[in-house]
Amino acid sequence: MGEGMLNAAEQRLITAFQNGFPLVARPFQAMGETMGLEEADVLNGLRDLQEKGIIKRIGVVVHHHELGFAANAMVVWDVPDERVLAIGEQIRAVDFVSLCYLRRRCPPDWPYNLYCMIHGREREETLQRAEQLTEGCGLQSYPREVLFSRRRFKQCGARYFNNH
Repeated sequence: MGEGMLNAAEQRLITAFQNGFPLVARPFQAMGETMGLEEADVLNGLRDLQEKGIIKRIGVVVHHHELGFAANAMVVWDVPDERVLAIGEQIRAVDFVSLCYLRRRCPPDWPYNLYCMIHGREREETLQRAEQLTEGCGLQSYPREVLFSRRRFKQCGARYFNNH
């Protein structure tokens, strides 16, 4: 997507958005104040950008290591297709799960289709949480792997274009 496809107001909003939200009680209001807009204008502008498919989602990027969560793991399961959506809903409702999503299997080497991210301060805590999640969601009979992070990648939100 190029900058030329957006009007000036959309470009300003995306620039503010991609730099992150201020850590205040009303971040959209604070963003609006810096841009000379009302809070409702910011919310409506972001909603319009989502409806146009320019912004896919709005989420939080948490710097887990800085918060003391150094034992981060992706847990993957091979769940039957007819059960995966219902189980995914259960998993995403668990407070220590930060991401949960469905992916296509890549047999024969990678049979897993359900992924979630768990964070803990120590490896044993994360393993206990993975076990708690497995038992709590009835996943004991499905193949699973617990993959601990060794490096950190993308620690920022989406970048739509360079800031001016």
